[in-house]
Amino acid sequence: MTASQAGMPGTEDRTRSCLDRIARHDSVLRAMITVTGESAMLRAAELDAVARRGESAGLLHGMTVTLKDVIWTEGVRTTAGSRFFEHFVPDEDAEVVRRLKSAGAVIVGKNNLHEFAYGGTTQNPFYGSCRNPWDTNRIPGGSSGGSGAAVAADYCDVSLGTDTAGSGRIPGALNGVSALRPTAGRISNRNVFACSLPFDTISPLARRVSDLARVFAVLAGHDPADPLSSERPLENFLPAIHSGVEGLRIGLPRHYFFEEAEPQFREAVMRAAAEFELQGATLVPIDLPGAEVAKDYFEKLFHSDATAYHRQRLREAPALFGSDTRERLETLGGRFSAADYADGMRWMEGWKHLLRGVFTRVDAILTPMAPVPAPTIEESRQTTTTTRRLTLFSYVWAIAQVPVLVCPCGLAEGHLPIGLSLAAPWFREDVLFRLGCAYQRVTDWHLRRAPILGA
Repeated sequence: MTASQAGMPGTEDRTRSCLDRIARHDSVLRAMITVTGESAMLRAAELDAVARRGESAGLLHGMTVTLKDVIWTEGVRTTAGSRFFEHFVPDEDAEVVRRLKSAGAVIVGKNNLHEFAYGGTTQNPFYGSCRNPWDTNRIPGGSSGGSGAAVAADYCDVSLGTDTAGSGRIPGALNGVSALRPTAGRISNRNVFACSLPFDTISPLARRVSDLARVFAVLAGHDPADPLSSERPLENFLPAIHSGVEGLRIGLPRHYFFEEAEPQFREAVMRAAAEFELQGATLVPIDLPGAEVAKDYFEKLFHSDATAYHRQRLREAPALFGSDTRERLETLGGRFSAADYADGMRWMEGWKHLLRGVFTRVDAILTPMAPVPAPTIEESRQTTTTTRRLTLFSYVWAIAQVPVLVCPCGLAEGHLPIGLSLAAPWFREDVLFRLGCAYQRVTDWHLRRAPILGA
């Protein structure tokens, strides 16, 4: 059944509403770099014509989507949040954009981000400092901060961010929306500017986990032109996402995660754990020795990769970088040796081995996503300090390359979103969707609206 047949507003009406909200709020939020209003409305009109014939353009028919501006778009500039690419207009789409369009999505624009997706604040010196819709004196996280803010401000149904070290999950948590980091290699990264190739993932953000599941179903699957794309077949998981959590085993780490999180965050996530238990899941205490040092080893890999990727730009045109990005590339990535990188790789393999054992006893692991609420802009002047604080729990899963789902689960200090994190074994996104849909069926945190929408 199409939206019009079901009595819902048509795609043109919904797309116009998204564009109206962008026009009304983005001078403050700065979540967008480019708005593609004209092409979006033309696409929406085409989709409504399809719906009037009683047909559908695909699984995402009429879904409004924004894209982090590292994702190539044919005929529309793709800046990577940088001066280096401020005039770059790709002559082809990223593979994920091609799949979105083929499934009936409407692209309404390109999102702001931390320059080159390398930082956790999205305070971009070239395209504006993105702000959090829940409190515009606070950051939206990063590097996909514009994507998180866009979903929270109802600029779109879904935004595609990216996640290397937490770049999609952190904005999800800080902006009160849901976010997915899929298994590395599950979704094509072709024609997406890199940060750290082995760990980069496309990261969809949306209010509803069910929308993330539909987008994942469209985007996931082998891309022969992407050398890091997994050839593992994608099963039809969508019919089971609302089948509940009866019998699923959820691991709760005894140490580190809950100890390092602020009390309001511990309590909110434990209330979510109790809700899962009420629905039939089993809570299993687990140990994850080494979780507290994952960030140290992951930084050896992540920062080295980023610096290597930008080596020529750093050598030939360092002044074109924003000061914080240049400083981090030079001081963080530049300090590690080949031996350090090898050390990080060895630790990663040991960590994966440990998790394989843990995942024989549990189906998912529940923790807080971030230890603190969204920092203020003033608190975030030092990008490195803020990023390390916000990624305290995200590096643990990034270095393992496992799938992770983030859902809103509370409000700190009465008005700042709290997010839970669920990590599952490699290629078991289906388990995460079951858990997330079950939680959102009995809670409404994902439907809460940011204060700016009432302005």
